[in-house]
Amino acid sequence: MKKMLGLGLALAMGAPLNAQQGRLALTDAFVSKNLNDAVEQYRTLIEKVPEGVLPRTIDKATGNLVTAKSNSWISGFYPSTLLYLYEYSQEADLLLEAEKRLQLLEKEKDNKRTHDLGFMLYCSFGNALRLTGNKDYESVLLTGAESLASRFNPTVGSIRSWDHNGDKWKFPVIIDNMMNLEFLNWASRVSGNPKYIDISKKHANTTLKNHFRADNSSYHVIDYDPETGAVRNKHTHQGADHESAWARGQAWGLYGYTMMYRDTQDKAYLNQARKIAAFMLNQPNLPEDGIPYWDYSVSGPDVPRDASAAAITASALLELSGMVKGKERKRYLRAAEHILTSLSSPAYKADIGTNGGFLLMHSTGHFPGNSEIDVPLSYADYYYVEALMRYRDLLAR
Repeated sequence: MKKMLGLGLALAMGAPLNAQQGRLALTDAFVSKNLNDAVEQYRTLIEKVPEGVLPRTIDKATGNLVTAKSNSWISGFYPSTLLYLYEYSQEADLLLEAEKRLQLLEKEKDNKRTHDLGFMLYCSFGNALRLTGNKDYESVLLTGAESLASRFNPTVGSIRSWDHNGDKWKFPVIIDNMMNLEFLNWASRVSGNPKYIDISKKHANTTLKNHFRADNSSYHVIDYDPETGAVRNKHTHQGADHESAWARGQAWGLYGYTMMYRDTQDKAYLNQARKIAAFMLNQPNLPEDGIPYWDYSVSGPDVPRDASAAAITASALLELSGMVKGKERKRYLRAAEHILTSLSSPAYKADIGTNGGFLLMHSTGHFPGNSEIDVPLSYADYYYVEALMRYRDLLAR
C-alpha cells in the first residue's frame, strides 16, 4: 500500500540527503539499536497496561502507571508508537496490541467536544490504515475528520480548541491545534472534498496572523470573539507567562507549519517554519545538549527540561531539512541529529525495564499546573520513535 504523506516518513521535498556522501552523521547501527531497544521496552509496557485504558505517564512518587481514557488528547500515542515499532520490526504482537487499543478509540470519531482528534485518531488509525490497508480504518478517519471540522468558526477563521474555562476565554485557539490540521488535509485528499483542507488553510492563516510575535516565538492561547473574529487576549496556559515562549508550543508550531507546507506547497508556511526554527536554534537559553527547558524564558540547573518538546522538534527539523538547501539544510539536520543523540543517551533514555516501560525520561507536561513534571510522557515516546523512523528513511535513500 502506498504510504500516506505525513505519518512519519514523508520527507520528499528537495533533493534527497545521501548517507554515502557523508551528509548524515548518525549510522544505521545507531538507529537500529534505539528502535530495537524501543521494541523491547514497549513489550515491558504492554504487560503493565490494564484493559480499557491507555498509558499516559508514571506517578513520580510511587512509580505506578498513570492511564487515560479514550477521550484524553494523549489516547492515540500508545497505539501509534506500537504501529511505528511494528513497521520497523514486523513483529505481529505489536500490531495485535495496537489494534486492540484502537478498538477503545473508535468511538472518539463522533467526539465533537475536542480539537485533538488529529492526535487521537490520525496518528493512530492513520498509521494503521497506512500499514494494513484496512478500509474500516478509513471510514473511522473520515467520520472523525467531519467531527473535527464541526468546531470551525468561519467568522474567526479557526477551529475552537477548548470548551472549558468559559469565565476566561470566549473562543480559545492554542498553537497545539496546528498539529490537528494534517488530519483535515488527509481527509480532503481521500474524500475529494476540498472543505477539510480549506478549513485547515484558514486556520493556519489565522494562526500565522495572530499567534506570532516579532521574534517569531508563539503565544500559547489566542482568545477570539466568536461573533466578530476580533482578538480578545493573547495568553498562555502552560507557559511561564503570557509573553514567554513555552517550549513545546514552539515545537508544535514548527512541526505544524512544516507539515502545512508539505501538504499545500504554500511558501508562506515554509517561511514561517524557517522563522520558528531560527528562533528555537538561536535561543541563548537552549542547553548545550539541545534539550530545552520547559519554557525558553527560564533556565538554571534546577529548571525541568522537556524531552517531549525536543522529540517533536527533532522530527520536525528532519522533515524541514528536506525542504531547504545548502547550509540551512545542514543546520536543521545537524540540530536534529544532536537532539536524537542526546535523547538516546542514558541521560534521557531509560534502561529497559525501568521508567514504567516508557522510553524517555525528563519531560514536562504542565509546569504551571504542577502536573507531570520531570516524568515520562507517551507523546514524547511517539515523536522520538517517529524521528528515528524518519532518520531511518533518510539512511535508506
